[in-house]
Amino acid sequence: MQSSDTTKYNIHAKITAEGIIERPDVVGAIFGQTEGLIGDELDLRDLQKTGRIGRIEVNIESKSGKSTGVIVIPSSLDRIETVILAASLETIDRVGPCNAKITLDRIEDVRAAKRVAIISRAKELLKNMIEHGSPESQEITEEVKQAVRVEEIAQYGPDKLPAGPRIDDSDAIIVVEGRADVLTLLKYGIKNAIAVEGTNVPPIIGELSKTKTVTAFTDSDRGGELILRELMQIAEIDYIARPPNGKGVEDLTYKEIVKSLRNKLPAEQWEIMRDKKAENAKNHTGNRREVTHQQPPVKKPSRREVVVKRRTFATQKTEEIPQEVEPPAKAANEGVKLVLSDRAPLTHFNQLLGSRNARLIGRDDNVVKEVSIRELAQTLKGAEEIRGVVFDGVITQRIIDIASDKGIEYVFGGKLGSVIKIPVNLKVLTEETFKMT
Repeated sequence: MQSSDTTKYNIHAKITAEGIIERPDVVGAIFGQTEGLIGDELDLRDLQKTGRIGRIEVNIESKSGKSTGVIVIPSSLDRIETVILAASLETIDRVGPCNAKITLDRIEDVRAAKRVAIISRAKELLKNMIEHGSPESQEITEEVKQAVRVEEIAQYGPDKLPAGPRIDDSDAIIVVEGRADVLTLLKYGIKNAIAVEGTNVPPIIGELSKTKTVTAFTDSDRGGELILRELMQIAEIDYIARPPNGKGVEDLTYKEIVKSLRNKLPAEQWEIMRDKKAENAKNHTGNRREVTHQQPPVKKPSRREVVVKRRTFATQKTEEIPQEVEPPAKAANEGVKLVLSDRAPLTHFNQLLGSRNARLIGRDDNVVKEVSIRELAQTLKGAEEIRGVVFDGVITQRIIDIASDKGIEYVFGGKLGSVIKIPVNLKVLTEETFKMT
């Protein structure tokens, strides 16, 4: 008998007979009337013995003295032999005692049906792989990457501070609070972070700040504020980066970390903003206390009375300014006499407009060195024999202090920032100085 695993084709035929016939009659007619018809190689008995033809299936129904049915013959022959065998069935014209007719219906390719089933199953397997397999593989990959990054964390300096592996190789470093912050940055591929591990900032941070560009990245809470203030006193911090309000560095996503570092501020600008914020808060508190202690008015004051009171309050507030601290504008104007006959600083300033650069001016009024404004403070610390500094930016207290320590005669900038103290040996000039002459 033919095995279903080796069947290539199924021959489907229909039979009609003028009388009542049964299955053995049909099978006998097929074997008897095709014997020797299409050659010994396609003899049905021999083909069935060798398994190349399967069991012939016949379903017959009899009604009103006539019989109809279907015939199915499994074949493992090749295509040509199968169609020859199928065509020979139509030569049968008698089954038993009855006239009969066999008509070929179709030849079914079993392998094509299997191919359809294979394609359908393959689609199902692929869909399951996409829905369930891919995320799992991504999780495995992420776990492996995370394990590698955790292994990369190192201990730096005599205090064994948690740090990334690129502290010595990188020109810039990021100072964070703790080990968890370093791990978070390592997770996202940032390998030049180092942790201070508390408010007692180790000396190694100050040493690193002398040769590297330092960005302080602390949490946006009270502890982070205290650590940041200590860093500003101990180390030479170049930039300040802060997380969103209410968040720590270790809680940030990759997008939030990138955004915070991209929006970092120069240390001088951050100090100015901090001082202004503190001053505004102090003034707001003072005004609120004064309003609280005032007696409620008996009647609504007139417009004239309100104006008089406001002017009186402003006058009293001006008198409270300590006399030893001069307003910045007045101190800056003292340098007018220096440049009335020497307009070289103004010439250099006009050439620098829009460049965001700074020039160190020698004793002969020639340019000794030109650097970007963000490198000005570091460059000034190592400069020698410099007469003046001209740059297209805001003059800050830090620049004034460094210039005074180096014995520089004048500092010329675009405008004067929130400066508290100007040494008597230093002339602070702006473009407004020349407009007044």
